[in-house]
Parts: sequence; structure tokens; C-alpha cells
Amino acid sequence: MSFLPNSAAARDIASMVHPYTNLDKHQTVGPFVASTGGGVYIEDDNGKRYLEGMAGLWSASLGFSEPRLTAAATRQLQTLPFYHTFNHRSHEPAIDLAEKLLSIAPKGLARVLFANSGSEANDAAVKLVWYYNQALGRPEKRKIISRVRAYHGVTVASASLTGLPANHQDFNLPLPGFLHTSCPSHYLYGEPGESEASFLDRIIGDLEAMIEREGADTIAAFFAEPIMGAGGVIVPPDGYFARVQEILRKHDILFVVDEVITGFGRTGKMFASETFDLQPDILTVAKALSASFLPISATVINDKIHDVLLAESRKIGVFAHGHTYAGHPVSAAVALEALKIYEERDILGHVNAVAPHFQARLKALADHPLVGETRGMGLIGAIEIVADKAARTPFAPAAGMPLAVQNGAFEQGVIVRVIRDAVAVCPPLIIEPAEIDILFDAIAKGLDHALAHARAEGLLSAA
Repeated sequence: MSFLPNSAAARDIASMVHPYTNLDKHQTVGPFVASTGGGVYIEDDNGKRYLEGMAGLWSASLGFSEPRLTAAATRQLQTLPFYHTFNHRSHEPAIDLAEKLLSIAPKGLARVLFANSGSEANDAAVKLVWYYNQALGRPEKRKIISRVRAYHGVTVASASLTGLPANHQDFNLPLPGFLHTSCPSHYLYGEPGESEASFLDRIIGDLEAMIEREGADTIAAFFAEPIMGAGGVIVPPDGYFARVQEILRKHDILFVVDEVITGFGRTGKMFASETFDLQPDILTVAKALSASFLPISATVINDKIHDVLLAESRKIGVFAHGHTYAGHPVSAAVALEALKIYEERDILGHVNAVAPHFQARLKALADHPLVGETRGMGLIGAIEIVADKAARTPFAPAAGMPLAVQNGAFEQGVIVRVIRDAVAVCPPLIIEPAEIDILFDAIAKGLDHALAHARAEGLLSAA
């Protein structure tokens, strides 16, 4: 494909390195260039309109044109465009946002440490876990358990938490001391003939065996997303987190809950910690915190951890961690306004009103010849693409079948995302029932497009 020399696409190719992109392929394929947005839609630089079925990156909760957030940013830019929170400095937007976050956060959380992204929030959580145990005189209690298929970010520590091969390959990760226990997907990892209850027993046994093998006195924390997003929208079996938390309490292992994707209404509760009855020692949030209008994240800690930070500050003289833009006044003002919108417009009520239709349309796709499983909750879901439904066998990666589904939907003006062998959907929380139908009608056509391709290429024995 050729591009006009001064086009946005040509200038992009000549100047940018794109995250999560085949950089070599990008030289010839070029970028999709978004130009404007409104509601749940965006337009490209050719004026074509697309329903953004992934809310950008699981994140544009209020869509792409919320005037109140624009106004909040403008007011703050005109008042105090920047200040920091180092060395006893502060400003009201950060203070107000911290207070508001604590008023809605899961019970027991007491203080807020701001940063700029989910990766940074999880990185800070790792550092706090290490700092906490070092301060308590147990430096050997340092290892951290995450899960296969987890996604916690791409900074060095958070990428080590992440349990996806591409995030480790050639980066020489994970770092030592980062462990990965079983992914809680019965569909993907259940053994032949194994019931979900037996699967649950087995993976809980895997966690207990890991702790016993490594030594509980060396395990500092367990990190988990309530619903695993970039790992394929994995919803855990009933009872999974109750049993995990029992084990963590037994062995004095901190529980870090990553709600970067699920926070602020995605599951129909303000936090998925409420949905799954989780009691985090540390909670990390980002994305929908500001409805993704500006970068901001938070690591929210309980009193037990904060008390240790206070004691160490008395001893050392400083808490030597932070970022220049942490709690940036403009980002904080926008985030505070987003939280007000969630409450004033009853976004949770809206999610709970439209989610049954969303999930019904998602589940209806399970009958398609290419679909092995559909899974989801609230306004998030995934469709697992398979070559053989009975055997749960995926297509060879070279066949590109999930990508064919994505591309078929894209041709219909709907954006979804391939995640390994699945196609994920996670629209803005403001989506209406008619827009849900547009979303799933396009996915259904994408599936039919992929099926026709599979048959034409002889990739199916029968379908």
C-alpha cells in the first residue's frame, strides 16, 4: 500500500513506534488514523464512522465527546495548569479526588498514591509490597504470585506480573521472584472430562502447592484482575476468589486487586471487588478513573500498609517514591468530574439496565460454527474462535481466523479486538440497546466472513 507523502499515515510511518503492533508490517499496512469522536463512535481521517466496541483500550467509559470533562480540564488549565505533590506540596484537585476515591472504594482502603497509568499503579504496588515487608524485618518475604494470562502492564515489574509470553519474549522477563499460578478458565485449561468444580479444586491446589514449595515466608503478595482482560476476558468460576482469599489470609500474603479495566462500573458495580466480594489490601485503578480523557491512575492502600509507611518515614526521613505528574491537577480535576458524572447520571443503573441485552447478544453467538465459548459480565465479553467446537481446538495462528472476524466487523463499521484466539468487546458504558445491536450484528457478520474464508481455504473439515 502506498501513502501520499504528506499524509498523516506517511508521517506516522516515518516517525512513530507503535505499541502492540507488528512494526515491520506497519511499514506497508500503515495506521488507522482517528480524527474525531462523539458518543460511542469515532471517525477516521476519511470521514468513515465506527462504533468503538472496545472503548478505545477498555477505557473510554463515557465515550468520546463529554463536554463536562472538557470544561473541567479547561477550568483547571486556566486556574493551576500544573503543580506537584512532592515535599509536602499539594493542590485541591488531588485532595478532592483522593477523598472521593476513598469514599467509594472497597471497605478498608485508607490512602491514595497517584500515578499516570495502570502499569505505574501496579509497579508502585510491587514496590510498596517490598517496602512493607522490608520495613517489618522480613526481607525474604518478597516473591509475588500472579497468574498465567494475567495482564498488569508493561513497565519492568508490572510486565513481570503479566502472564503473557509476548510481554516477556526478548525483554528478558519476568524478573526473578515473579511467579505465575494457574489461569482460572475451565474452558481453556480444564482437562478432558473434568468438571468445573474439580477444575477449581485443582487450580486452588496448584496455588497452595506453589506457596508450600516456595515457602509462605518468601511470598509477599498475590496480584489478580477480578476479570482477566487482555488475557481473554476470563471470568473465574464461582467460589474461586473466596478460596484464594482464605489461602492468602492463612499465609499472611497481601492481596492486590487490579481494577484498571473493571473499575468504575464495568461489571455493574462501582468496583468488581464488590461483584466478587474481594477485600484488597491494595487496589489499583486507571482508565475509567478519568474516562480516559487524561492519563491518571491510583494505587489505593489500607491502613496496615500506610502505618508501615509512616513508621519508615520516621526512621528514614522520607518516602522516596513518586512521579512528577502524579495527581496532576488537570487530570485530577477531570477524574473528579468523571466520578461525579457516574453518580449524577446513574451510570451503574444504566449498565445494569443494558447489560442483560449485551450478554444475551453475546451468548447467542455461541451457536456459530466458529465459536467455542462466549464469556463475559456486565459490559465486557469475549468470543473464543475455534476450528473444532467439540475438541475446543483453535486454528493455527497463521490462519488468522480471529483477525478475520475482527476485520469483518471493521468493514461493517465496528471496532473490536483480537486477543489470542478470542475477539473481545468492551464498549463505552453509555452504550444504548440499539447500539449494542449494531455491535453484535457486525460481529455476527464478521464471524460469517471468517467462516466463508475458512471454508474457502479448506481450514474446516465440516461446519
